[in-house]
Amino acid sequence: MSSPFLAIAALGLALALPLAVVPAQDGPDDPTIVAIFDAANTADIETGQLAAEKGSTEAVRQFGMMLVRDHRAVRQQGRDLAARLGVTPTPPRDDSSGRDHATVMERLRGLSGAEFDCAFLEHEIAFHAAVIEAVKTTLLPAIDNAEVRALVEKVAPAFVAHQKAAESLLAKM
Repeated sequence: MSSPFLAIAALGLALALPLAVVPAQDGPDDPTIVAIFDAANTADIETGQLAAEKGSTEAVRQFGMMLVRDHRAVRQQGRDLAARLGVTPTPPRDDSSGRDHATVMERLRGLSGAEFDCAFLEHEIAFHAAVIEAVKTTLLPAIDNAEVRALVEKVAPAFVAHQKAAESLLAKM
């Protein structure tokens, strides 16, 4: 793996760090969890849209479109639940995920062809792995509201499926 790919993967992990660095007993509150959930979905919608436009293969473009479709639906479910519960999403203090995501997007926009495809897929693998780990170790243990917990548990398998799909596509390159 070349260094540009490692950089993209590392930034993918950085996007989920606000999730992973908080010990479960001192975990985020529900408004923060809702904000993290929304931000993770929004980030993957944006990277998926970029792949749908820039992917050099039909498989990568289709994968990007799937990410957009799936994460839009999940993000909307989270937003609808937050509205119904009267929860105002509150991003974590000192959250750098927005800046980190902008850096990922800038780097991916500068790539093309197979180089873009590989970097995008490596990013998706790292991003989903970090989110899955954070869901297991930080978010689920910290969730107080049963409906928020049910939503996170319901969509968690989709994060795993996305990671496996990205791994499968990357293995074929």
